[in-house]
Amino acid sequence: MKLLIRADASTQIGTGHVMRCLALAQACLDADGQVIFVMATAAPDLITRLKSEGMEVLHLSVEIGSAEDAAETAKLARQFDVNLVVVDGYHFGAKYQEIIKEFELKLLFIDDYGHAKQYYADIILNQNIHAEEELYTNRQPYTQMLLGTSYSLLRREFWQWRGWQRSLPLVAKKLLITLGGADPDNVTLKVIQGLQQVEVEGLEAVVVVGGSNPHYEQMLVVSQESKFPIHLKRNVKNMPELMAWADVAVAAGGSTCWELAFMGLPSIVLILADNQQDTAEKLGKLNVVFNLGWHQNISEVEIAQAIKKLLLAKQIRIEITKNAKNLIDGYGVSRILSILNGQKYECS
Repeated sequence: MKLLIRADASTQIGTGHVMRCLALAQACLDADGQVIFVMATAAPDLITRLKSEGMEVLHLSVEIGSAEDAAETAKLARQFDVNLVVVDGYHFGAKYQEIIKEFELKLLFIDDYGHAKQYYADIILNQNIHAEEELYTNRQPYTQMLLGTSYSLLRREFWQWRGWQRSLPLVAKKLLITLGGADPDNVTLKVIQGLQQVEVEGLEAVVVVGGSNPHYEQMLVVSQESKFPIHLKRNVKNMPELMAWADVAVAAGGSTCWELAFMGLPSIVLILADNQQDTAEKLGKLNVVFNLGWHQNISEVEIAQAIKKLLLAKQIRIEITKNAKNLIDGYGVSRILSILNGQKYECS
């Protein structure tokens, strides 16, 4: 199998589209396939990682999501004799899909909330808990739907943690903060500052800072002045180990939610973008996360109160861990790859 993946990453776009596509790319490579990433943005740290994992990265100088973008992407697929084009991003709409299909290419379209007016893709993938067919009523008769958390895109580093069981201390003291690869509004700093109001003896925090985050130096200064240890980590590749180390997490309502759920890590979620709202609210109602809502509506004091409550409430953490582990089994990428290889899979 050969995959051409069209996705972008930047401070504005974030890194989530590329990182979840990386999960599919890794599975393809492990099955002796080939993967080419095509990007129209500059994300040096992310590109370095993709290349280090054996993937070719090509750059397009086009307006993202334009007809020219689609045509150039399709031409590259033809040039490299690719079997399947994977497209992930909110800039890619109906016309983009139509152009890809005009080149007689097979198309997997990753879509979180039905943002396109029409769907021409062979396969639509929506890994979210709120995914439903009604989001994609304007699709072709041949379009196959892969909907829900059975198809969660977990990267290779998580696969070895299938079946792992979390131990839950009476009082949680280890906190993981991870608010996306970009965090343009610097919500991470707000959480760090709120954390200073949490009075729990022995508290320690790890803050994951993405390569596209422009606020690293500012966070470093504040962390060094903290009354308890705060460790900043950039461009981490060992997220499962950090999630296993932590007792509680503060996270954004994006794709990281599926990683946290898989690892059974009790989490407080902040909504940082429109596309995160449905996921955060649904997971909150199911008691899979503690949803604080939109970040701009939450004060540092409220963040501190939520963190302290979850650190001290073992029974709540037990319930969240149980619900989360039941949601994600870690075999989503395997199911997707089997379907791409022509095998059948039915969700139970």
